[in-house]
Amino acid sequence: MKYLWFLPLFVGGLFLYMFAYAKATKLKEHNLFLHVKKEEKPLRLFFVSDIHRRKISEALIKQINEKFDAVIIGGDLAEKGVPLKRIEENVRRLSSLGKIYYIWGNNDREVGEANIKGIIQSFGGDVLENSSAVLKTGKQRWMICAVDDTSSGNLNLDQAFTSIQSSDITIFITHSPFVFKKAKNRYQPHVMMAGHTHGGQIRLGPFGMFKKGRMMEEEGYYSLISNGYGTSMVPLRLGARPECHIIRLNGNIE
Repeated sequence: MKYLWFLPLFVGGLFLYMFAYAKATKLKEHNLFLHVKKEEKPLRLFFVSDIHRRKISEALIKQINEKFDAVIIGGDLAEKGVPLKRIEENVRRLSSLGKIYYIWGNNDREVGEANIKGIIQSFGGDVLENSSAVLKTGKQRWMICAVDDTSSGNLNLDQAFTSIQSSDITIFITHSPFVFKKAKNRYQPHVMMAGHTHGGQIRLGPFGMFKKGRMMEEEGYYSLISNGYGTSMVPLRLGARPECHIIRLNGNIE
């Protein structure tokens, strides 16, 4: 009993640690080698998901200090209660890295679909909604395609891949990684990316609601599930550090 005074100090310290942990960011770099023809330069992508209420820091933008062929916002750019000015500032900062391609998350429409579309388009970005876009042409076409979020009732995988040709190099984006299996079975995209799970957000050692974010490779095909950048429900994290990603895609065939 004489040590019970320590309990509130421990709990308070833990909450402070989790709050600070949620404000940190790990910038992960991935060099992927696809079984396609080599290009003079790799395709350079920046991927961030699940920003929610958080601000994209200027320090992070300065740290990156690189231009990309595509800056991909993988859903949950916002949620209910996030000021439009904050969303606009986050998009402005991300647009300084390259052209934005935005994908719907399950919370984004809470601030108004027209508001999100208007902000993305005002900075020259594209909203990918069961659609695709050409990122680069060279020895082969490099394509990005994406679906609407599963929560919308509007997800259409076949429509997203309508313009994709068998010779294309395809990057598939979905907010929810639970779409990966169906996309892989039907269309075999070279790279798949998603967020949504927050890596479990609060983990006790190996235990969490979802697995930690990870990059996986299988027979030259890659899939990324990100821990995401922000938080939902509570502004706390433990064992699933916030992250964003620099991805360089290289061919390995002469």
